[in-house]
Amino acid sequence: MTTTTWRPRGVTSVPPLIAVAHGSRDPRAAATVEDLLDVVRRARPEIPVRTAYLDHAPPTLAMALSGLSEAAVLPLLLTEAYHSRVDIPGALAEATARNPRLRVHRGATLGPHPLLVTALERRLTEAGVEAGDPATAVVLVSAGSSDRRANATVAGVAAQWGRRRGWWSVTAAYASAAEPTPRQEVERLLTAGAPRVVVAPYLLAPGYFADKIRRDTLAVGAEIVADVLGAAPELATVLIERYEQALSGLERSATA
Repeated sequence: MTTTTWRPRGVTSVPPLIAVAHGSRDPRAAATVEDLLDVVRRARPEIPVRTAYLDHAPPTLAMALSGLSEAAVLPLLLTEAYHSRVDIPGALAEATARNPRLRVHRGATLGPHPLLVTALERRLTEAGVEAGDPATAVVLVSAGSSDRRANATVAGVAAQWGRRRGWWSVTAAYASAAEPTPRQEVERLLTAGAPRVVVAPYLLAPGYFADKIRRDTLAVGAEIVADVLGAAPELATVLIERYEQALSGLERSATA
């Protein structure tokens, strides 16, 4: 099915999509973000796509918005937390104060979304895990947040995934700021009698957390640790959907 980019009557140019990632000192993270955005570019070549980072890497959001009169700003984040609730709105307020004519449509985070679960299953399948295997307990591991609402969202994703499939169980763990930790949850599940435990990182890109999750969970008995979500086609589809929603007004707008 072919989709068209929505834009207000009388507006003929296509507003750029500004994808805002957290940023990392690890070069693998930026490379993964660009791989994902390349999937978006191939799927929708008419949409100009720019990258921005909140920390550790250029360009900043202000740099990505430079020279534009309109843009859709989308967080490359999997849950609503401090970065999407505070950092991005703050940066946009500064940008629009410097350029009052700049119209910015602020979109929602990537998650939660059913396609992200499909992408998680894709990564597990690639690692040799049969989707919905009743002898397999899945630990869904996010980076973790000081915002309890974000952690509750991840727990909700795990619960819904468990109901959707026939896994032995699907439970959440957090690499920082909350418990259980991935190590604790793997140990708990093995003690509870899970035939085998696998780990599904709920992370966009490789880096410190992904490496620590793999190291810690394999050390206590996890059988398999899947790859990060990365440039999964499902994420590109969600990003395009968020872009369309932001432009159509179905998501909040920085000018509202």
